[in-house]
Amino acid sequence: MIDLTINKATLAVSAQRARERSITIPTFKQMRDPLLIPDDIKARLGDVGLWDLDPLNLYRITWHNEPIAHGGGFGPVNFMELPPELTGVEARIVVLEGKWFPTGTHKVGAAFGCLVPRLVTGQFDPTTQKAVWPSTGNYCRGGAYDSNLLGCESIAILPEGMSRERFEWLEGVAGEVIKTPGSESNVKEIFDKCKELAASGEDVVIFNQFDEFGNYLWHYAVTGPAMEEVLRQAMGPNDRYAGVVLTTGSAGTIGSGDYLKQVFPTSKIAAGEATQCPTMLYNGFGEHRIEGIGDKHIPWVHNLRNTDFVIGLDDEAAMSVIRLFNEPAGIEYLGDQGVEPDLISQLPLLGISGVGNMQAAIKFAKYHELTSSDVVITLGTDSMEMYGSRLVELTEERGEFTTNDAAATYARYLMGTATDHVHELSYRDRKRIHNLKYYTWVEQQGKSYQEIQAQWYDHDYWTGIQALVDPIDKLIDEFNALVAG
Repeated sequence: MIDLTINKATLAVSAQRARERSITIPTFKQMRDPLLIPDDIKARLGDVGLWDLDPLNLYRITWHNEPIAHGGGFGPVNFMELPPELTGVEARIVVLEGKWFPTGTHKVGAAFGCLVPRLVTGQFDPTTQKAVWPSTGNYCRGGAYDSNLLGCESIAILPEGMSRERFEWLEGVAGEVIKTPGSESNVKEIFDKCKELAASGEDVVIFNQFDEFGNYLWHYAVTGPAMEEVLRQAMGPNDRYAGVVLTTGSAGTIGSGDYLKQVFPTSKIAAGEATQCPTMLYNGFGEHRIEGIGDKHIPWVHNLRNTDFVIGLDDEAAMSVIRLFNEPAGIEYLGDQGVEPDLISQLPLLGISGVGNMQAAIKFAKYHELTSSDVVITLGTDSMEMYGSRLVELTEERGEFTTNDAAATYARYLMGTATDHVHELSYRDRKRIHNLKYYTWVEQQGKSYQEIQAQWYDHDYWTGIQALVDPIDKLIDEFNALVAG
């Protein structure tokens, strides 16, 4: 799980590196509630850009950033609510905005959750070891960013088919960028490259988001409470929270659902994937275009026992809707359908997977016949800032996006969304999907048979991970004290 064994010698070296670079580390409590961040740090952030390579931006790994590019403070969680004119359902669909993190995606938090426990226990030496970040896109960007802020070398690994913007940004931040064959669904090739690096003799530590429980824990401890805060703000006295709907890549974000179920016991957790790669739905495989999700395997950190639905999404729907939300003809058409200008201006805050999340939430709402008193929550992992090149490619392939294209997309992929490929999971269904972990993680990646069984049968397994927030915060406080001398 998450090993908190202390290596005192390496810890002293790490603290010295942090002292030299004036680095302190925020706690989970501070990321959850920035009111707890010291006033002097808040004041110094007034001169720092959101994406700047400044260690102070570790304190901006939170859902509470002011939504501006430079010098922002902290405030409420950033979210938008999607109206029936856009979704075709009465249910209130609420979307958290991931753009307002450093690097423009919440994955910087997942990477923090994996790296920092190793750093503050002395299990990772930033002066001699390289941090390896295997990813299908945003996680390796977050890992390279966190590594840079914490003063350590990094290696980013991601498929060659990911968007051009990801690679261009990484070139100036990561120590090394390795492109592996394929695209979103080619995760085994990433794992193979990690094995190659581990066997090369180079001193590397691999932070694999698919099996590192720091990923799950960060979302349980930070994203879950952020969602609760938004729900408390958005819901009226007669409203009901129905569930969280999230497409899964590493399945870290869906850990927020475990938190929400503890607060709202009748709520549901729905996992989305592309129908072109329907691993959870049909034990299937394939390639798709919703970058960052659906990887032909079941992540080790996915708590399947607590997942209620799997929802399949056509990747063509996501690719068409990003054109509707971002091309001039689409923007004009949405206005003609009664979508408010303020909301239209916010729609580019949804990247491709964010649009996928929205469409999964619509399917969830339609399946349950939800009303205007029901609230569904999801998030935008990143924004279209990461996918401008995809819009150019689509125009080159298909021609200009016209009013007729906008009308067809709106009718088919928003108003016409159906409940196909929506599967409510029985006990046996959950266990079937969980059992798929065996082939990747026990046979290929060296996990134990005992642990895969414990994930399913030991009721303390997942709550034991959740209980590590306070111990890790204590170690972070002790590390900061050591840095201060």
